[in-house]
Amino acid sequence: MAHHSYFDRDLSWLTFNYRVLEEAASEQTPLLERVLFLSIYCSNLDEFYRVRIPAIAALQKIKETRETFISASGVQLLTKISSRLNGQLEHFGQLLTGRVLPALAAKDIHFVYHRPIPATVQNAATSYFLNQVLAFLQPVHLPHAAPDFFPENDHLYFLVILDQDSPAEEVVILNIPSDDLPRFYSTGEGQSRHILFIDDIIRENLSFVFPYATISTAYSFKISRDAELDLEDEYQGDIVEKIEKKLAKRDAGLATRLLYEPGIPLRILQTLIRQLQLEGATVVEGGRYHNLRDLAGFPVKDPALSYTPWPALRRNFDHRPSLLQAIMEKDLLLHVPYESYDPVLRFFNEAAIHPQVEEIYLTLYRVAKDSRIVHALISACRNGKKVTVFVELKARFDEANNIRWAKKMKEAGVKIIYSIPGLKVHAKIGLVKKRVDGRIHYCGLLATGNLNENTARVYTDHILLTGQHDLMRELELLFIFLSTRKDPRKTEKITFQHLLVAQFNLLPKFLSLIDREIAHARDGKPASIIIKMNNLEEKVLIDKLYEASRAGVRIQLIVRSICCCVPGINGEGINTEGKNITIRRIVDRYLEHGRVFIFHNDGQEEFFLGSSDWMNRNIYRRLEVCFPLYEQELKDEIRELIRLQLDDTAAATAITAEGENIAVDALPAEDRATATQPEETLAAAGSAIRSQEAIYQYLAARRGNTSDKT
Repeated sequence: MAHHSYFDRDLSWLTFNYRVLEEAASEQTPLLERVLFLSIYCSNLDEFYRVRIPAIAALQKIKETRETFISASGVQLLTKISSRLNGQLEHFGQLLTGRVLPALAAKDIHFVYHRPIPATVQNAATSYFLNQVLAFLQPVHLPHAAPDFFPENDHLYFLVILDQDSPAEEVVILNIPSDDLPRFYSTGEGQSRHILFIDDIIRENLSFVFPYATISTAYSFKISRDAELDLEDEYQGDIVEKIEKKLAKRDAGLATRLLYEPGIPLRILQTLIRQLQLEGATVVEGGRYHNLRDLAGFPVKDPALSYTPWPALRRNFDHRPSLLQAIMEKDLLLHVPYESYDPVLRFFNEAAIHPQVEEIYLTLYRVAKDSRIVHALISACRNGKKVTVFVELKARFDEANNIRWAKKMKEAGVKIIYSIPGLKVHAKIGLVKKRVDGRIHYCGLLATGNLNENTARVYTDHILLTGQHDLMRELELLFIFLSTRKDPRKTEKITFQHLLVAQFNLLPKFLSLIDREIAHARDGKPASIIIKMNNLEEKVLIDKLYEASRAGVRIQLIVRSICCCVPGINGEGINTEGKNITIRRIVDRYLEHGRVFIFHNDGQEEFFLGSSDWMNRNIYRRLEVCFPLYEQELKDEIRELIRLQLDDTAAATAITAEGENIAVDALPAEDRATATQPEETLAAAGSAIRSQEAIYQYLAARRGNTSDKT
């Protein structure tokens, strides 16, 4: 078997998260958006510790493994990750204190960070502490409360030392109630404002909590725990009850990291580890403040310091008496958040009330907290429609919300189908069946992202509303199969001619599409592949891309996050088999989330969109759906959006053969040219292109410049 080069998936992810940090560093990013990018960086990192570190630690314990993505350099992966993280966190601290805080102060926004609360606002802070914060404080004295006390996952605590170095010395754990109160308190007059951590407000008022003792000092800490649910492959009895019990235990999962403020005496730290049974956790010295993802709630709103608003563009179907009829006549492709999500809401609202609609089918993976789509489904059921909803209960961190909605729908009479054992249903699909003059008509929805009106405001996705009969018949067959809750890997397969469905035909279909490009290249014909996705890890598909690269197929990838495929930069670098592969990464105001696959096919291009990344989990452990575009107008639109992204020189970076981000402008000219625009045209343009802004302008012009002013 040939040996191929791959980037380690976790080191690749850390490179992506560093790219997020670079947006916070950029002077071109508006000031309050820089604060938000700092928050996103920290939020990503917290999830990494909850999900990936336990998995990596488990891998390290395996004595002998087959080929994995662990680097074979002789240095343990966890050591490499630790080294990379230490450098990033040092940069984070320098960026926040050396650049962002001074920039805020220049705008008369004084963010009190790692310094005493100014005397001018101390009275207001103390008043807030006594009237608001004090009610939520719950001191726990060690060792008396152990082992009954159990710190919750990623919650914030102080370790308070009372009467230090005396016979009466006490160690107390005190919660920082940032889940009950805003993390930040804002006070000030006129234009001048002070922003305080509630952490510091508590620190400076500990005498009210411990009036009987001499307070030595307080050190902040938090514990991260393994976030994976250990779900059995087979379920007996009530699956909802089983998952709810697992959720109740998740915050009591294996501790993976103890993050503490510098300065804790070693004996106190060892006492904490022993009393809370943290011997298996990675012990990490952090900063004064933890959970800086809370910067997402920074209490300053100033349009002048934020992105210029882009009102969602409207697709004006209000004059049509029926959206369902309109998409029976012509496919509708939405690009959110550039375009309003309203047509999706209308699709379900109309289906719920339309007298000709008999049945509605839908998959739900991540549901909005107050989902109008689910409300429409409940109304549809009460209006006499047959409504069937497949609810994936194993959507990480959304399990409880999905269970809540499933129960509400079930109470209303909706037929609920729960998770398939051993498989996550990640497809984003819906189907409406109408009866017109005795004949069945179909309307369907296929999307690259979740049916969630909240995330649709910040995730870039594509949503196809269509009435194409052959496509809809296959969608119906898939819903019929889902209703059986059978594992497709263990039963007779459905033959799909149009849809690409993981566990049925998705992997072999993608391989055959790449093989076709290889055959064209070997015949001397033009051959190219353009793929945009969130993550690229699966080895069989990467190897096939390498084979295509060696055959002369031009391959352009846009991969936002994890990328294990090694490109070649102008045929140079460590991976010559990737010499025809270029990879872009785009990080900007919206989260790039859509998956797009374009195969040249000797000039007869084929386009697919869908829910599936090329990760091991998507290919082998999830049910995913990708779908073709057939209307030329829609193909042209997608091609233009992708061209703008490939031309991006402002928010895009290229991934080098060493796995690093590099400015696109630093690449050789031949590696900057896109598949659809000659390099001399690019050179003539001469100005930086920010693809998200260019896409918004392109769609605004194409839609007649109408937008949703709300």
